[in-house]
Amino acid sequence: MQGSVGYNLGFAAAVCFVCAIVVSTSAVSLADRQDRNAALDKQNNVLVAAGLATDDEALGAVEVARRFEPITQVIVETTTGDVSDGVELTAFDQRAASIDVARSRPAPDNSARIMRIPHQALVYEIRDEAGALEMAVLPIEGLGLWGTLYGFVALEGDLRTIRGLTFYEHKETPGLGGEVDNPRWKGLWIGRLAFDDDLTPVIAVVKGTAGPVSDAPYEVDGLSGATITSRGVTNLLQFWLGPDGFGPYLTRLRDEGGAL
Repeated sequence: MQGSVGYNLGFAAAVCFVCAIVVSTSAVSLADRQDRNAALDKQNNVLVAAGLATDDEALGAVEVARRFEPITQVIVETTTGDVSDGVELTAFDQRAASIDVARSRPAPDNSARIMRIPHQALVYEIRDEAGALEMAVLPIEGLGLWGTLYGFVALEGDLRTIRGLTFYEHKETPGLGGEVDNPRWKGLWIGRLAFDDDLTPVIAVVKGTAGPVSDAPYEVDGLSGATITSRGVTNLLQFWLGPDGFGPYLTRLRDEGGAL
């Protein structure tokens, strides 16, 4: 009887050990695949924001890479807007930098509920053969109703006109705040002006209908039944386009003649 109990315990322990090895191995291999898929999804969202892809296209890794060829990835210093040399792009994790006290700074009080600002950020540029800026795509984030929204906003070469807006991660309610994913709503952003004549970020999601670009260049239709999410999108855009976000970077581009 004792031998039987010992055998059963030993067998169970062996099974548990084998299962643990299998689960651990699977977790590691799946983590690598998940990281690759997450990176691919972010690149796809950059393409959508830049107007180089549409939401209804199912792009594979090869096609994403092909369409990404005109885009240059640049690490910039958020305090000065200068380009950071010697940073490995593939290893750069902006979200991790944002919570690392050695690689970020406390954010001033802000409506987007940004707690820390990374010293460095990854932006995306498209330039013509002469080096003139045609588009800049900026990472954006900020608090919605249930959590942080992460996405991209693309600006035309004038650094005022919005080319596109997309979110690749959020926790908003489907059918309400989750409509930030709706291609129809995202299409309303195209051609809107992010800045007024004094280059102050004023773009805002309003309650109700804003109307066409010609009538409301600085406003976008609100999300029905999602006032807090709408306000969150306004807050995060105005923060990251302002002096505490990518303001220094945009100022440098304007001073270099990237925009009028």
